[in-house]
Amino acid sequence: MIRLSVLDQSIAVEGRDHAAAIRESLELAQFCEQLGYSRFWVSEHHNHETIAGSSPEILMAAIAATTTRIRIGSAGVMLPHYSSLKVAEQFKTLEALAPGRIDLGIGRAPGSDGRTAFALNPNAARASEQFPQQIRDLLAWTTGGALPDDHPFKNVRAHPEIETAPDIWLLGTSEYGAQVAAHFGLPYCFAHFITDGAGAEQAIDLYRSVYRPSERFPEPIASVCVWALAAETEDEAQYQFTPRAYSRLLRDRGIRQPIAKPDSAPPYELSLLDERAIEEMRKTHIVGSVDKVASQLKSLAESAKLDEVVVLTWAHDVEVRRRSYELLAQAFHIAPMVTQSAAE
Repeated sequence: MIRLSVLDQSIAVEGRDHAAAIRESLELAQFCEQLGYSRFWVSEHHNHETIAGSSPEILMAAIAATTTRIRIGSAGVMLPHYSSLKVAEQFKTLEALAPGRIDLGIGRAPGSDGRTAFALNPNAARASEQFPQQIRDLLAWTTGGALPDDHPFKNVRAHPEIETAPDIWLLGTSEYGAQVAAHFGLPYCFAHFITDGAGAEQAIDLYRSVYRPSERFPEPIASVCVWALAAETEDEAQYQFTPRAYSRLLRDRGIRQPIAKPDSAPPYELSLLDERAIEEMRKTHIVGSVDKVASQLKSLAESAKLDEVVVLTWAHDVEVRRRSYELLAQAFHIAPMVTQSAAE
């Protein structure tokens, strides 16, 4: 049975401030737990007018305090910005707060523009080249493994010392990330929503073919994160998709701004090429009636032999997003969480 999970980016929308976006993510996590989703991941972006989520580890702590079952993760921590030791300490602390529920998803991309990446870490370009070494160190400090004998920080320990450890995932959009995940024997999630699916199956096939079993993960675990929006009808879904289409057009022009209302006018006078681009988006994006969207997700999972599908949904109205997740949960027959009062 395919597991179903959620990625949330705390999107900024027209008419509500960023604080509201963060609170909505917290509430959505609680809602998705009740629906029976396997995990709830939050993202890291910087200097991005469409996405308010910049500190997944802090938001995860709040989610851990207000949920009881669902796994909570980062998708991801952009490791070249940071010290592996500090990331290990943060996520071991999260694991202490929610034992057995923490996922540490890590990526190599900046999650921002070049200037912002430099502001976060002036040595980010060099750190990116050392990504595999950073992962080696992170694994040792997070899971209690040993650093090489000649490592300058071999005797440094990451605290708190706890009995469990977060699950570490590699996130990526290329064969490079797939190979790194396979080398370290880690689960791998392909960011389908970034590439619109291009290269997903090839990367996952490569990941499986060169996978080196680890003690924690003797078998490869592969998933994809897709952008999807489901509604009761095709017309309603396409109507709610319109702001996403406009946002993509603006992004291609280097413009990022909060998501507009679906009945808002286009952000500029659309050319014939723009109109064609939007029509193509409507065909290629996973958007439509719940039966259509569920069928596409199941087809993708079967084609790529996935263990899990992670769903990312944008809409101006948070209730539209919640309803989309609710409809998909029903379509995939995932079991809702039974509360204590309901059990009684």
